[in-house]
Amino acid sequence: MFDFIGDVLGGAVDMVSDVIDVVVENPGKTLLVVGGTIATGGLAWAAAPAVAAAAGGAGLLGAASTGTAISTLSGAALTNASLAAIGGGAVAAGGGGMAAGTAIVTGVGAAAGAGVSVGAVKAAT
Repeated sequence: MFDFIGDVLGGAVDMVSDVIDVVVENPGKTLLVVGGTIATGGLAWAAAPAVAAAAGGAGLLGAASTGTAISTLSGAALTNASLAAIGGGAVAAGGGGMAAGTAIVTGVGAAAGAGVSVGAVKAAT
């Protein structure tokens, strides 16, 4: 059991060390990737209500905490219910609510941006 924990921790330390080496050896590339991640994360945060409403309007998110099908809602009700559904449900029902939904959309957008940035930097070298 303790050997397994030691192996996991050792692997994590090695991975962090490798990341630090890459950052030190390639500061310009690192800055480009970080910049791309921040930019796409910011855009995803700003677009989160529209993204959630599009998913809810398309019928991808099921029902709101009230039991109403999200796809039948419109306007602010559609946006709010969609963000809450992405966030695991309404706070009153034990979910993360709209804030968690916004965080999830933002995180996915930032991760996608990081992936594209890394790919672009690798392709340019």
